[in-house]
Amino acid sequence: MAQFKIYGLSTTIKPIQKKLSDVLHSCMVDSLKLPADKRFHRFFCMDEEDFIYPSDRTEKYIIIEVSMFEGRTDEVKRKLLNLIMERVHQLGIHTNDIEITIFETPKNHWGIRGVPGDELQLNYKVDV
Repeated sequence: MAQFKIYGLSTTIKPIQKKLSDVLHSCMVDSLKLPADKRFHRFFCMDEEDFIYPSDRTEKYIIIEVSMFEGRTDEVKRKLLNLIMERVHQLGIHTNDIEITIFETPKNHWGIRGVPGDELQLNYKVDV
């Protein structure tokens, strides 16, 4: 299980939202080996007064949060981070404007489809 939350200015996110979702999903599939049909993305498109960021960032600054089951190796997580930065940059967002945080939690801290995550039967491996 892995999910994205993407925060940024509406003027930055809205024009590229579909492409950004596709890019982020491709990063998950290529690094975490998630099935193609497992896409969980939430976009938080904000007004200027609601999104405060440092002066060394531009209006294209975005924050990407990844929530996922623990169990992936550091190498796989590093690959995910690098793919996100590389591919999002190709959408016209400079790497200085991309901030990513990975939040890992034990499977039993998730409730999915009526059961705790550690009781869930998945069709993919988490320990990659």
